[in-house]
Amino acid sequence: GINPDFFFFFFFFCEAMLARSSLVRSFLHKRNLFAATTTTPVVASFSSEATEATPLTETVRTFLNPDVFSEQLKKHGIDFVCGVPDSLLKEFCGFCSDIYPASRHVIAVNEGAAIGIAAGYHLATGKVPLVYMQNSGLGNAVNPLLSLCNNKVYSIPMLLLIGWRGEPGKKDEPQHRVQGKMTPGMLASMDIPFETLPDYEEGSSETLQTAVDYMTQRNCPYALLVKRQTFSQYKFKSKVVSSLPLTREDFLSHALHSLGEWDALVHTTGFTSREVYELREKAKQSHKSDFLTVGSMGHASAIALGIAFAKPTRQVVCIDGDGAMLMHMGTLCTIGQSKQRNIKHIVVNNGAHDSVGAQPTGAFNIDIPAIASACGYKAVFTADNEDKLKQQLSNLMAVSGPALLEVRVRPGARADLGRPKSDPKDNKAEFMQFLQH
Repeated sequence: GINPDFFFFFFFFCEAMLARSSLVRSFLHKRNLFAATTTTPVVASFSSEATEATPLTETVRTFLNPDVFSEQLKKHGIDFVCGVPDSLLKEFCGFCSDIYPASRHVIAVNEGAAIGIAAGYHLATGKVPLVYMQNSGLGNAVNPLLSLCNNKVYSIPMLLLIGWRGEPGKKDEPQHRVQGKMTPGMLASMDIPFETLPDYEEGSSETLQTAVDYMTQRNCPYALLVKRQTFSQYKFKSKVVSSLPLTREDFLSHALHSLGEWDALVHTTGFTSREVYELREKAKQSHKSDFLTVGSMGHASAIALGIAFAKPTRQVVCIDGDGAMLMHMGTLCTIGQSKQRNIKHIVVNNGAHDSVGAQPTGAFNIDIPAIASACGYKAVFTADNEDKLKQQLSNLMAVSGPALLEVRVRPGARADLGRPKSDPKDNKAEFMQFLQH
């Protein structure tokens, strides 16, 4: 039989090789999957005179200007953009929010919805849309990519711009390292060809030509992986700004003081988990009652509900974010219909995807308590200043659930905000032990 160690080595070797754009291009050309590029190769001069006059520009760090990339897209007729913001794409996302009209740039609540929106645009126009996302959101997009866009189903072309968090060889959080290692293999398993987006104008132009040729010939998706610091800095003008008196950290400080000794706390990913961790450290408190939920955006409330079912005598509090709540808003219905008396749901609403560039979520324009009430929550509250917050936290903890409190805060976080130092598996073990008492 085949040695298992050899099998896994061979698998990961192949996966790594697939990530090399030159091999992808060669693979596609050899099989005539698209027309050969018409780009004229540049022939370098090797005269001694030219060598002395020309600096070694290949040693200079380059960045791709979002404006330049946008113009390259438009030259190929790609003028519709949608997706979920990502920290590695924030320069491009910010540019799109500032420059594109609302009918040409849509911030979706989740990546699957973005694929659907893009597919609809293609059906109505015949044009190729662009969908941006972080690679951690690729899981949300798998179903429509396979059952809608695949060339054996509806064969819908779209350009996927994917922020490559956890890129092998780069320092990142555990959840991102897992996703980063798996990303090339996931795309390959879905028959989606991909290349790394170069960080200079000529390279991005050539890569984009390759992508467009493929999508034109095959009518199916093509992905561009974006590494850290690919885009040059862009000053985002349309980011969410608010004059609300409370910060998220102000709220969290009050919330932690309102919890009982045996209350279980599940909080969402991003700045929230980082701030809770640091507040506990500052107060020299244990982290045993906190489940950090460092990944799986949008699922903190579902995790809290599962705990509430299993531990009906314990109060379970979920601290959610507006973007996370919107990403899987259907869970509000599940919680409301569960009639679990011991679950309390707090949504911290700053109207923005705060940790990835402060692009708007739209949550300032909707009535979250009214939605929760319509879904079956027994009590709903809202607060937007310190006095209301103290009173409404007291009310929330006193009533039977399911109950929800929306806390409106202004976006932003401390510049020196750190990250949890505990390993996720250690956090899990300590939290599980806490729940057994």
